[in-house]
Amino acid sequence: MYGNNVLKSGMNRMTEGAGSHQGAVVYNMNDLPLGFGVTAKGTAECRRADLTSIVVLHQADLGEYIRNEAMLT
Repeated sequence: MYGNNVLKSGMNRMTEGAGSHQGAVVYNMNDLPLGFGVTAKGTAECRRADLTSIVVLHQADLGEYIRNEAMLT
């Protein structure tokens, strides 16, 4: 994530039956949570989408606090 939306090309798997505009937790390949966002497309739409399509809209990620720490104090 790192402050960006998630493209289909960067996605490995998605919960079966997920709808669009639902909250989503984004994990890495080792099942470590990276951040969260809102699904831009449902599971069925993602299967048909091209690789440059946005599938998760970024809301926050775990590194965001560290990157912005200087501005918070």
